[in-house]
Amino acid sequence: MTDTAKGASESATDTAADGVDALPAPEGPTAIIETDYEIGQDNIAREGVLPFDVHHVVFSVSAVTIVIFTLGTLALQWFTAQAAIDGVAQPSGSELFFISLRGWLTGNLDWFFMLAGNVFVLLCLCLILSPLGSIRLGGPHATPDFTRNGWFAMLFAAGMGIGLMFYGVSEPLSHYSDAYAGQVLENGVRVDSAPLNGAEGNALESRRLAMAATIFHWGLHPWAIYAVVALALALFSFNKGLPLTMRSVFYPIFGERIWGWPGHVIDILAVFATVFGLATSLGFGAEQATAGMHFLFGIGDGMVTKIVLIIAIVAVATISVVSGVDKGVQMLSRANMLLALVLLLFVILTGPTIQIVSGFFANLAAYTRDLVPLSNPFGRTDDQFRQGWTAFYWAWWISWSPFVGMFIARVSRGRTVREFLLAVLIVPSIISVLWMTALGGTAISQYQHGIDRVANAALELQLFEMLSHLPLHGISSFVGIVLVVVFFITSADSGSLVIDTICSGGKVHSPTPQRIFWCGFEGLVAVALLLGGGLTALQAMAVSTGLPFTIVLLGAVWAVIRGLMDERREIANV
Repeated sequence: MTDTAKGASESATDTAADGVDALPAPEGPTAIIETDYEIGQDNIAREGVLPFDVHHVVFSVSAVTIVIFTLGTLALQWFTAQAAIDGVAQPSGSELFFISLRGWLTGNLDWFFMLAGNVFVLLCLCLILSPLGSIRLGGPHATPDFTRNGWFAMLFAAGMGIGLMFYGVSEPLSHYSDAYAGQVLENGVRVDSAPLNGAEGNALESRRLAMAATIFHWGLHPWAIYAVVALALALFSFNKGLPLTMRSVFYPIFGERIWGWPGHVIDILAVFATVFGLATSLGFGAEQATAGMHFLFGIGDGMVTKIVLIIAIVAVATISVVSGVDKGVQMLSRANMLLALVLLLFVILTGPTIQIVSGFFANLAAYTRDLVPLSNPFGRTDDQFRQGWTAFYWAWWISWSPFVGMFIARVSRGRTVREFLLAVLIVPSIISVLWMTALGGTAISQYQHGIDRVANAALELQLFEMLSHLPLHGISSFVGIVLVVVFFITSADSGSLVIDTICSGGKVHSPTPQRIFWCGFEGLVAVALLLGGGLTALQAMAVSTGLPFTIVLLGAVWAVIRGLMDERREIANV
């Protein structure tokens, strides 16, 4: 979702004097935190053929745990393949584990994820309306590092990605089918699917419910999660003078202890969340890209193809990491955003144009009307919708939040808190609404006109099935494949930078082999999860790593409020 993350991160980094790892000093009076801690003081470093410079605890625990998990999952899958009965593959122990894990987490803790999401939205709205919204990130005299148009463009880049490509057609269509049927069947047994069961046989109301439910998952809540992380990182780095890591946010709670084990645990959880959140997205990208290549070119779409694709794309991302400046990938990222815009405009112009345009405003109204009941975490019976969709999404967004939040923080210095929150919440949400309305709305219209192939296709194939019923479908489908692949490359590339920053104690310049390590293991984790249980395994790990980091973010809420109040008092005393 952060295709310009690396370029923006490096642009912001260039403002540091002489290329050292210090961020720009606050401009004007701020409640700066005085500490004796120096960035990298707890690192172990070596120069030579394979140089490294890593935080001795965060890197070691994170790397060893992820390596053991990856190798263990692959080993379980290999033993299962060897033990196949009469040549028939059996579910592996890891696959059964992931299925059970996802079911237990979403079935028992859906209320917790939803309640936390509501807290993040309310915090953002309250800060926008409160006097604290006038505080400027970087100090009262700080000026923005980027123009408003450039800043909006980078927020647009953060709002587009593999998730929108994968779910842009499949989610609205799935919700429409459930709403129109008035029921959801699990193993042949009807289960309650409210709020989507109230429009049985009513095509217009089913469409409204489907789009409201979809936008709920891509609107204010995910961007509030990202905004809280980004605001926390920006505030404690640009105004308080602390390193750009998650542990810095908790200085008001732990004080100097954040440089010890409390801080180590927070940063390690951030690494786990980011690695598995990225692996989930990379796995979805591999599923959809191979499905598209099979659909368009007849290339096999089995597991071997997916693994080869992941290896090839990670290899390209690794080349980008080695090259350093990454001009080629930055150009590719800009081209990717242009292609996304072209694909969006193509669907609007060749699909049901009037319905898409009018539907955009109607969908916003439907989302506004249903926002409160959809956000309610208690007293509901729609287990399939609430647990199967909402709880997974919230955990996925939370697992992505260190990655996306660090990117947004780096490009937002000089903005007021109010301006920052309004832009981060509104701009990407509006783009997501338009994307879902165009792609999902077109698919629903096709389904309403008797084209069943789109709805009956696998989730990863529905985008290409929808495009196949529009003009120039060969070209548009190829553009879709390219979009998925390049989102895949840039996510792996910039993700390795963010993880490495955390694992190197907040250093923004670290030896290249470290980023190569993380880039490679992002791909290996995605491969392990695909082999160990496919999409269910990917979703299970996103939820399981999102759970502990949700607790971290709830603590960050109090820290942000405390930090902003200190800023306001400092300014008032000048």
